[in-house]
Amino acid sequence: MEYYDQIADGYDELYKEEQLEKVKIILENIKPKGLLLDVGAGSGISTKPFEKFCTCIAFDASWELLKRYNGYKMLGKAEEMPFPDNYFDVIISVTALHHCDVKKALKEIERVGKKDVQIAISILKKSKVELELFKGFNRIDSEKDWIFVKS
Repeated sequence: MEYYDQIADGYDELYKEEQLEKVKIILENIKPKGLLLDVGAGSGISTKPFEKFCTCIAFDASWELLKRYNGYKMLGKAEEMPFPDNYFDVIISVTALHHCDVKKALKEIERVGKKDVQIAISILKKSKVELELFKGFNRIDSEKDWIFVKS
């Protein structure tokens, strides 16, 4: 994640508007409550809008980005999450999973989510992620991204 550590100072300026558009679509498709995990949260752009509904944890591999978020945060990788099984009520990931092994990350998301977990994941269309991995999710077309929702 060295790249994101290097661009951390300008990250929000680069991505805020685009991220918030995706968050808006996610909020139209889930009813967030309880404990939320934002996988690949970066500086917390995508986490902040959920704070009025949930207790949120921003989770990312870049400390330089994470330290810009004022809430609960944890450093780590999506493929190896340090959380117990069946822990989260809501899990989101906004345009981040294409940076990791998506198959492993999805297994971890399923593991740490409660039985009735709400999941919303946006993936860049140009990232060549296998859409088959998101079988069982509703797929929403959002310009540059696919947004996958399971609620």
